[in-house]
Amino acid sequence: MTSARRYAVAAVVAVPAILAGTLTGGIATAATSDEASAPILMPYYTELDLTGDEQVTTADLERVGELLGTAEGDAGWGEAAAADVDDDGVITVADLAEISSRMVYDDGPFELVEASVVDMQAAMNAGATTAVEITQAYVDRIGEYDREVVEQGGRPLNSIITVSDTALEAAAAADAQRAESGMTSLLLGVPIAVKDNYDTVGMPTTAGCGCWDDNWTADDAAMVSGLRSDGAVMLAKASMDEFAYGFASEFSAGQAAGESLLVASPYATDRTAGGSSGGTGAAIAANLAGIGFGTDTGGSIRVPSSYNQLVGVRPTIGLASRDGIVPLALSQDTGGPMGRSVVDAAAALDAVVGVDEADPVTSAQEGRVPRSYTEELEDVALDGTRVGFVPSMLGSNPTTLRLWEEAKQSLEARGATVVEIDEPGWFADVLGEGSGSTNEFRHDLDAYVEAHLDPGVEARSLEQVLESGKYVPSRQRTYEQRAQITEQQYLEWAGPEGTHTQALAEFKVSVTGLLDDLDLDTMVYPSTDPYSPLGRNMRLSPNTGMPAVTVPMGQAIEADGTIAGAGVNLEFLGRDFAEADLLGYAYAFEQEVGARTSPELYG
Repeated sequence: MTSARRYAVAAVVAVPAILAGTLTGGIATAATSDEASAPILMPYYTELDLTGDEQVTTADLERVGELLGTAEGDAGWGEAAAADVDDDGVITVADLAEISSRMVYDDGPFELVEASVVDMQAAMNAGATTAVEITQAYVDRIGEYDREVVEQGGRPLNSIITVSDTALEAAAAADAQRAESGMTSLLLGVPIAVKDNYDTVGMPTTAGCGCWDDNWTADDAAMVSGLRSDGAVMLAKASMDEFAYGFASEFSAGQAAGESLLVASPYATDRTAGGSSGGTGAAIAANLAGIGFGTDTGGSIRVPSSYNQLVGVRPTIGLASRDGIVPLALSQDTGGPMGRSVVDAAAALDAVVGVDEADPVTSAQEGRVPRSYTEELEDVALDGTRVGFVPSMLGSNPTTLRLWEEAKQSLEARGATVVEIDEPGWFADVLGEGSGSTNEFRHDLDAYVEAHLDPGVEARSLEQVLESGKYVPSRQRTYEQRAQITEQQYLEWAGPEGTHTQALAEFKVSVTGLLDDLDLDTMVYPSTDPYSPLGRNMRLSPNTGMPAVTVPMGQAIEADGTIAGAGVNLEFLGRDFAEADLLGYAYAFEQEVGARTSPELYG
């Protein structure tokens, strides 16, 4: 796998004595190494860079210190003007303080709950905490909360299947790397939970099925390899709906034959966390890991993100390799990040994109991947955009309709023009195209088994899964039906000339053409209703292969008469490989509404 971006930043250094008396608190940062080729930080942290290394470092502060007192009209003001942050015509300590605030460094007390990757990096850069301490804290929280009932009438989260017994070693290695080379990426030392269909060396990959409890793969999934390369700590495997079948997130992994568990939402533990990436959604929302990864075939990243007030990214098919991920239907499968903020999701996406010969569809991304997905994360990203919506996608739920009206106002407040789309006659066909999970599952699973499954695993076909007895009991008929799909049926559906293959290609052209004809930058729609699907909204992205980013837009209130406190997300859909733009729009919206809340039961 060849990454679209790799860079390094040198070690944290002390503040020069010349500045020690002018700043409140300690300040330290990193100087760019010769390997640096792309920013690892969003524009807020780079726009006041004076030295050209695309970050604010002590070198910038030294230069401002030398310029203190320089006024407009003085010799050298041309250079000094860039440091005049408050535009008062003179370089003062106020300018110095504002520029210093753009450094990723914080020596105050570190709070794990709701900590973003920037919070973690700032605290680790300052020595206020370490990757080992952060990792241990998440391990402790998993032990304290995940299998415990914390609400009367509720159930445990059941969000984690396996915790790595080498995570602390990986965290210690990240601390050593920081000590030697500085903050080499925004993921350095950040603990990650991946859905348990991602091959991960050192932990079994069960796909949520007890029949695969002993699937210790020899290699990492390509996306896991990318995360490790960026210094992330592979903390845990998150639970999931068995073989990614549905939205209930019911799994048999780790259970006796004939038994299964359900994942709960940390906001209401008597309700589902959504699926099929429900374990990832519940774990990240409850602050049991720093960032999570799920997979999405028909909504499986975006549904749990909406139910659990997270940012979820379903990338363009071909942006991130699916090699080493247990498939459901490769015509629509893709993996992507789930985080508590847009910044977290963007930083995580950076680590996993790249061309991979093992997944040929990734060749389509050549020349279409930005240096970093953090580059478009600006408050003004929505200014001047045209945002379209189809009224039929809004549904009739009182909470969703109220939040949509508020979201529309928020989009306009950030400078967007919101355009109502006259629904084309063909649009219902796009949303109505079915999932490939029936016609493709056997074929794609057999390919995974041949390439990746541990040779010691006995259940190597759907028939053998059924023979094992170790699966979610209610899935028996589903597996029997899928086992009967012939290769000819598969080809007629998903082959090069298959009906599904042709439909997806046509739908991509149609929806892209709609955006072009109306000069739209993006389409938006609610991802779900409170703890419930909203029509077939989730089908728009997988049935076109186009990317989507979902972001919290608010919660239900008592007056709605729905489910008080339940979250609902707004989804942005865009053209192929427009993830950077979509993340920018989502970031600007997030800054306007600040809708995410932390679940009180897991504070």
